[in-house]
Amino acid sequence: QVRLVESGGGLVQAGGSLRLSCAASGRTLSMYAVGWFRQAPGKERELVAAVSRTDGIKYYADSVRGRFTIARDDAKNTAYLQLNSLKPEDAAVYYCAAQYTTSIGRYYDQSTEYNYWGQGTQVIVSP
Repeated sequence: QVRLVESGGGLVQAGGSLRLSCAASGRTLSMYAVGWFRQAPGKERELVAAVSRTDGIKYYADSVRGRFTIARDDAKNTAYLQLNSLKPEDAAVYYCAAQYTTSIGRYYDQSTEYNYWGQGTQVIVSP
């Protein structure tokens, strides 16, 4: 099975940027679609962005489109989420998730579709 470890969270002022990383081990990430989710206190976990295998197809939630960018570097077995123009409402614990798939062009937009999860990294945005 693949193991996922997120990093890159922290405290940033509104308008600032962070880059989150999701390092995979145990299996090659190239065989997995990847998603980034976030969960704020008292709220449900929500999908922020997702990417198919080979970085071909990407999905963004309306709330982050144009500000966040998902990417993957399969040679490094790592996925990324670039967070720009951060807002206080972006504050949450961010999780990466992976799902094995034989389909190159498919991403998954439901948390229940992902079998592998990291432990999360916290993003705090000060006003």
